[in-house]
Amino acid sequence: MARPDKAAAVAEMTEGFRNSTAVLLTEYRGLTVAQLKELRRNLGENVTYSVVKNTLTKIAAREASVEGLDHLLSGPSAIAFVSGDPVLAAKGLRDFSKANPLLVIKGGVMDGRSLTPDEIKKLADLESREVLLAKLAGAMKASLSGAVSLFAAPLAQTARLIEALRVKAEEDPSILRGGAGTPAPVEAAPVVEADAPEADAPEAEISETTEIPETTDSTEETNERTADDGEAQL
Repeated sequence: MARPDKAAAVAEMTEGFRNSTAVLLTEYRGLTVAQLKELRRNLGENVTYSVVKNTLTKIAAREASVEGLDHLLSGPSAIAFVSGDPVLAAKGLRDFSKANPLLVIKGGVMDGRSLTPDEIKKLADLESREVLLAKLAGAMKASLSGAVSLFAAPLAQTARLIEALRVKAEEDPSILRGGAGTPAPVEAAPVVEADAPEADAPEAEISETTEIPETTDSTEETNERTADDGEAQL
């Protein structure tokens, strides 16, 4: 490869390292051209899968400040530059390697951190970004519906209370003046006559014809009459 072509290839890969959400490195030894085309289709339009030169890839990785790939760059190498959801790209590589064991996943880099083959397989087991967003949207919708019901319930109760008050006011306008409504007529309680107090026993009446005995003379008067009687006898 001429030097300008090499420089262009390094610049292209450097841009790929800088703008990708993830970079997945594979070994394609033994795969046919038709199989490689099939793999590119399976990975989708958000993934650029290219056969690369190891030496040029190391230079591009250094220029993009990407570490962790040098020891993996040996043998026939191909790189998947992922600009979309890394989970979908990992799923595509995993599923294709199951059907075509000649494709070997060697490792990769995501968010500045190197990935082992096992970690890429675990990444493939995760739910895609679209699925997670759909679940999040469903959870938010359920939460909003619950919130609407929560806020609507008091409003409905208030509306029913106002309507009941309006109907009551038509029957009794005093409610609107702050009163508690016209009180219901109270039936007079029957008067219970208390037992008449017992009359005091009548005092013994003194008859006008009753004779009152004369008062007995005092001792002094008796003595005087006795003396007088004595003198008369003498």
